[in-house]
Amino acid sequence: MQQHLNDQAIARWLLVCAVLIFAMVILGGVTRLTGSGLSMVNWHPIHGVIPPLNEQQWLEEFANYQQSPEFQKINYAMDLPGFKQIFYFEYGHRMLGRLIGLVFLIPFLYFFFTRRIKPGLTPKLIIMFILGGLQGLLGWYMVKSGLVDNPHVSQYRLTAHLTAAILIYVFILWTAWSLLNSREDSLSFQGPDIKGLRRAGHVLMLLLLITIMSGGFVAGLQAGLIYNTFPTMHGQWIPDGLFSLSPFYLNFFENMVTVQFDHRLLAIATGLALLVYWLLSKRYDYDPATATSFNLVGLMVIVQVMLGISTLLLHVPVWLAASHQGGALLLLTALLYNMHRLSRLKAG
Repeated sequence: MQQHLNDQAIARWLLVCAVLIFAMVILGGVTRLTGSGLSMVNWHPIHGVIPPLNEQQWLEEFANYQQSPEFQKINYAMDLPGFKQIFYFEYGHRMLGRLIGLVFLIPFLYFFFTRRIKPGLTPKLIIMFILGGLQGLLGWYMVKSGLVDNPHVSQYRLTAHLTAAILIYVFILWTAWSLLNSREDSLSFQGPDIKGLRRAGHVLMLLLLITIMSGGFVAGLQAGLIYNTFPTMHGQWIPDGLFSLSPFYLNFFENMVTVQFDHRLLAIATGLALLVYWLLSKRYDYDPATATSFNLVGLMVIVQVMLGISTLLLHVPVWLAASHQGGALLLLTALLYNMHRLSRLKAG
């Protein structure tokens, strides 16, 4: 009984961490969309938690930024008030990352030294913490790519940073849900082969992750700012310049036209596949929570498609693009929850 209570407490703690990571992803998107990501040109993990406190410190920070390629090539007309605005977005993003580290580490140490963590769980929690630290390093590695000559972060590093955050988020959520259901028996289910359902869920999750990663390349290349029409791309189903780069494979990662085209195709294919998955689920009876998980998937597909099309047609406004990124993460959460429910089903 006591271990069950401990599991519930640990699960709630992990869910708080997952919510903070969700917020971190959204704030990271807003930071990028507002052009704020390169405003802090130095990385000070310890004393960097204190922002400039007086005019002299602000002038020194601004002077550092004025040496960066972004200021010299893009924001050369920016004044100090404008700099403060973009600085605070990036500062908030970095401080939230540090907060997540503390929110994870302090309760972990408490649970560990009071022996509340059940056998086998501690290694998972340590891996989560290490991955979080590596994610911070990856974030700085991404920022550095825009501080050399080209005042834009590498789309490769941005996509890697986004993907790593999502994988950590998935790892934490799955672990938390497993702890919450640790005392529940498997659920009986009358229907098709359970393994087939689970395989379908895994394939769809992989397809969704690839689609989100393709969105990372769209964001990194700012490819959403071209061809702001739908369903065609300025009247063309196959746009000009689709494979203009050589070697051929570079088009999928560095050609703005191809990257947007791929994201459109992947989004449509993934959305249709998930809707079919949801519709087929109506043929069988599930427990209420599992049935709800399928409905959440179907609902979020529709919401996400609407957000994606609206973001494109309206030329990527910050609030809508951030909502689209949040919608992708909510859709992934719904599908992950569905997969977790299916993992507990057994043929009845």
